[in-house]
Amino acid sequence: MTSVVSDTAEAVDLCPEFSLYLKHISRITVSVALPHLKTPGKSISNWEVMERLKAMVHPEQFSSLRISKSSMDFLRFEGEVENRSAVKRSLAKLEGKSIKLSGFTDVLKIRAVEHKADFPTRHDWDSFFRDARDMNETVPGERPDTIHLEGLPCKWFSVKDGAPDRPSEAALRTVFQRFGKIRNVDIPMLDPYREEMTGKNFNTFSFGGHLNFEGFVQYQDHTGFVRAMDSLRGMKLMFKGDDGKAVACSIKVTFDTTKHLSDSSLKKRQQERLKLQELEKQREEQKRREKEEEERRKQEERYCIQPQNLLKQQQQQERRRLEERRQLQEDELRRVEAEKQRTLELQRRERQLRDKLLGNLLKKSTNTDDVHLDLQICAAQNQNQRRHTSAATKQQKRKESEADGGRRERSRRRSQSSSRSRSRRRSRHRSRRY
Repeated sequence: MTSVVSDTAEAVDLCPEFSLYLKHISRITVSVALPHLKTPGKSISNWEVMERLKAMVHPEQFSSLRISKSSMDFLRFEGEVENRSAVKRSLAKLEGKSIKLSGFTDVLKIRAVEHKADFPTRHDWDSFFRDARDMNETVPGERPDTIHLEGLPCKWFSVKDGAPDRPSEAALRTVFQRFGKIRNVDIPMLDPYREEMTGKNFNTFSFGGHLNFEGFVQYQDHTGFVRAMDSLRGMKLMFKGDDGKAVACSIKVTFDTTKHLSDSSLKKRQQERLKLQELEKQREEQKRREKEEEERRKQEERYCIQPQNLLKQQQQQERRRLEERRQLQEDELRRVEAEKQRTLELQRRERQLRDKLLGNLLKKSTNTDDVHLDLQICAAQNQNQRRHTSAATKQQKRKESEADGGRRERSRRRSQSSSRSRSRRRSRHRSRRY
């Protein structure tokens, strides 16, 4: 959990290059004894108790105040102030005091002490590595030389050119090398295969929504480890921005008990990493084959669909051609029928005209001039008909004469060719006789 720091006087330099500092945890524990509630349904307001405590330490202020434990007999609060001097002043105002709540006749006794940080001591790690049977104090990683840090903000340990939510092992090494020479560091969240190896999620979020990470720092000797543990005991990590504003967050610091950075663990993780990389390659190859198979299947389906579409198109074209042919036949039949009707109509009109003409001739038979005129018309028609008939006869005779001339010409040519062939035979016969 991060909090804004207004007083940075007690801050200790950790790594000015990354604007990181250490700040003392100024925290107190307040216990409020509760009276026995005799009236059913009556309760004590935790909010009212917190407001009374804040008023009692005024002008000091709690940067945070929360309930750590609640029971029928007491309420326990954890409050944090700006610095250690404020802790002493707040304790003097709270220890042994009492408060009276509205609606209650009994007073509530207050006990206040400075909060003791849950941090391992030298005795803790010495006894652990002394009693552990699977540890060898001569082997790096199996002795007290590695610290385990949790709750480190990713943004504070990222490089300038990198992603803000991506911490850097180089930055982690730079920050903690002030306590001694570092043999190795490890940030599990940077290993893409680590979650699959351990089944653990290494990305955690703080209360403010910032991404935190855990890391391991292994020192070359025991001195660097002890110096780091002593310096981080009872401390928070503080970051000061370019604008001068500072924020701090609580981090959890323990000594490693899992041989995390021992040579055997590093080798085991490398082997598992290689296996996972091989499995990943196999999965990628399987996905590639499945994709190729899917593309091939789709291509085959397209090839199968194309002949079917072509056949459908041909059938549609054939139907269109048959329809056009049928339409043409129907149009031709309609045209022939119309021509037939027109011919019949002309014949009918011709008969009507002939009948009308004969009737007129019969009516006007007494009129000689008209009769003579009709006779002249008939004679003229007959003369035109004879003229056309004679012209057709002459043309026929001309064609026949041309055909006779062609036959005579062909017979003359045949006779000439036969006479020449006889003369050649006679000449050959004479030449043989001589």
